[in-house]
Amino acid sequence: MSADSAALARRCGVLGSPIGHSLSPVLHRAAYRALGLDWEYDAHEVTAEELPEFLAGLAPAWRGLSLTMPLKRTAIGLCDRVESLGRTLGSINTVLIADDGARWGYNTDVPGLVKALRAAGVRQIDSAVIVGGGATASSALAAVGQLGGHRATVLARSVGRAARLVDLGATLDVSVAVRGLDALTQVRPADLVVSTLPAAGQRALAVEVAALAPVVFDVVYHPPDTALLAAVEQRGGRAVGGFELLLHQAARQVELMTGVAAAPVDAMRSAGLAALSHQ
Repeated sequence: MSADSAALARRCGVLGSPIGHSLSPVLHRAAYRALGLDWEYDAHEVTAEELPEFLAGLAPAWRGLSLTMPLKRTAIGLCDRVESLGRTLGSINTVLIADDGARWGYNTDVPGLVKALRAAGVRQIDSAVIVGGGATASSALAAVGQLGGHRATVLARSVGRAARLVDLGATLDVSVAVRGLDALTQVRPADLVVSTLPAAGQRALAVEVAALAPVVFDVVYHPPDTALLAAVEQRGGRAVGGFELLLHQAARQVELMTGVAAAPVDAMRSAGLAALSHQ
């Protein structure tokens, strides 16, 4: 992307269904203000079935899209080029729109997870426990690999559904064992826990999960104070909340969409936390 094109007024947005809860407009608009860019960023309710028509109707001013569920897998087949990480995970959350209209797909969830953990002081790990076996668990597993992890235990409600993570782990050079959530008390402690459970589903397990590692990342960002984070803090562990993932993946999106070398993370954090406190 050229410097001239980056200086033009552009349009970006976040797509998904439901989308009303998204903090992405707050984060991206804060970045534009800090960067002095006269860009627009809005939320759009778009289902997987509606995505092809939406993409086909984009005007030349569009520069980038953030994707939430249920679009992260559907969008791959609608891109002209997809980075290798997105292909490996079968999930992208960012689409860049080039000057010629070509669509490039990226996954910023994984670098967002890694950046959030490194900001919390995590530099290198050997083992991890991932709680939950859905789409976010795939990104968590890739982040484990990028942090040097070689072993991961996945605890899932549906062992069958999570079994795909074994093959994904082999691709990422991470040995994966999948067990049911009922085996939680039998799991060996690790260097890191990443929980992908919703806030309501973690209450009964919070104390046991908090005991599995000195660092616990809870990907839930609303509410910001979850039962798991409270349990980690009570044990004296290091708790990392889901807002940090939201922030750092959005920062990477800003860099990709605008072409700036470094997104204004502090300005984005201040705006996001202010908005989150009013949700």
